Amino acid sequence: MTTKNNAARTRWRSRFGGLVLAAGLGLASGPATAAGVLRMAMSDDPPHLDVHTTTAGLTSIVGLHILETLYTFNANFEPVPLLVEVEIIGDGGKVVIMTLRKGVRFHNGEEMRADDVVASLDRWGTHGGRGKVLYDHVESVTATGDHEVTMRFKRVYGPWKSLLAFLNGGPVIYPAEIAGSAGGEPLKNEQIVGTGPFKFNEWRPNRHIEVVRFDDYAQPSGETDGYAGRREVMVDAIRFIAVPDMGTRVSGVQAGDYDYAERIAGDLFDELKADPSVKVVRQDVPTMPLVFFNSTDGIFKGNYALRRAIMAAFGHGEALRIAVGPEDLWKAQGAVYPPGMYWHNDGGLGSFPQQADPDLARKLAADAGYNGEPIRFMVATSYPLHYDTGQVFDRQLKAAGFNIDFQVSDWPTLLGRRGDPKLWDMFETTHGVVPDPILYTFMNDNYPGWWVSPEKEALEAELTGTVDPEARKAVWAKIQELMYEQVPVIKPGDVYIYDIASPSLKGLPDTVELNWPRFWGVSK
Repeated sequence: MTTKNNAARTRWRSRFGGLVLAAGLGLASGPATAAGVLRMAMSDDPPHLDVHTTTAGLTSIVGLHILETLYTFNANFEPVPLLVEVEIIGDGGKVVIMTLRKGVRFHNGEEMRADDVVASLDRWGTHGGRGKVLYDHVESVTATGDHEVTMRFKRVYGPWKSLLAFLNGGPVIYPAEIAGSAGGEPLKNEQIVGTGPFKFNEWRPNRHIEVVRFDDYAQPSGETDGYAGRREVMVDAIRFIAVPDMGTRVSGVQAGDYDYAERIAGDLFDELKADPSVKVVRQDVPTMPLVFFNSTDGIFKGNYALRRAIMAAFGHGEALRIAVGPEDLWKAQGAVYPPGMYWHNDGGLGSFPQQADPDLARKLAADAGYNGEPIRFMVATSYPLHYDTGQVFDRQLKAAGFNIDFQVSDWPTLLGRRGDPKLWDMFETTHGVVPDPILYTFMNDNYPGWWVSPEKEALEAELTGTVDPEARKAVWAKIQELMYEQVPVIKPGDVYIYDIASPSLKGLPDTVELNWPRFWGVSK
């Protein structure tokens, strides 16, 4: 890794603290303590393992190790080939001919071929939320050879490669006999057959998901760089263990019962940094809390003024200080991309509230026609950042006169409910920084929230209709400005979440370089 790359990533090294509680709280036991098994404590069970049909981060963490995309991202967030050997661009950017790597095998022993890629892309494009973003611009995807796939676009579409590289809700490649016969329902566990360095072994609900080394894995070329390059497996298996209680995750790593634990809260960050029994692993890029509005049904449908009233009631700094802790682990700022990143701009930031203004919020709400109707606000306990900031926002909204029905559940329940627009008005989630604005879930017409407007659609067409970087950057500034007018989401600020690991792990990157931790190249 070059000094230049290290320096670039150092700008984003900041994080989110840790809460240490007493041990002795029912940790996983048995074979998971074997030296060849890496044990990761996750905040919950994922809803399922079918990456095509969910943007749930827990699914992505597991899927990263067993499923692969045609392209992936290096540590600089650049899309580079993974299952593709090389591509040729033709017809002024409207045709992409992808030559696939030969000798890549699925976990069922079959070689990956072009018909597998076509079946997988077609299923993702039809049923996957992110897939529809790409396929709205696709004229055809065809197998033009055993190891050649040709994608034709209706018009030039700038972010195609980033969409093919992003694993979250992304176009992972399954065998044609699985993808070709699957509909929009999540695949069953036994159908999660990929080309990755690990393969699915078992899922014991409320206990663990186990993936094991795939001995016939076809290594990509090049040194490991982010998610790109070699994926050398140095453990026999990984167990992803559902541990919703954060204190248990922390004490489990301290006691040696877990090797890695994700999403540690902020109040004992300094203490954990000084604790020789753990290693702090911070993300290079921030995570942002996002509060989504239901744009397709209910009280906020078409009522942008009422959404702006809600925004005026939010005290972002107070919420982040209570939820996160040390001020070096968060910043209340409303630009989608933080200062210093390529896509950063100031569009709309004049409307970003620096502190809660309940009087202004009450006036704006009255002007918007609000008469005390219940507003259903969903948060999940599985993620302390969601729940803790959500509690502060609930209090702030009630102080401004809003009738908030604060609905608390676990994350899988919230995921199930948010897909039905009749069941909610607001929900809170988090989103990592992504390499292209089109990858943000709020830009997706099909993602819960369903932000669709003529103004947004026109600007989105401009954003995706050119490959000129500066032109796209200028359009993105206009979209961010529109976000503060129409308020599909509220972004309170940036949070630097961190994980912790056992110091005995060897080869573990010092930071989470991109969106999720990866465990190839890591040994015990």
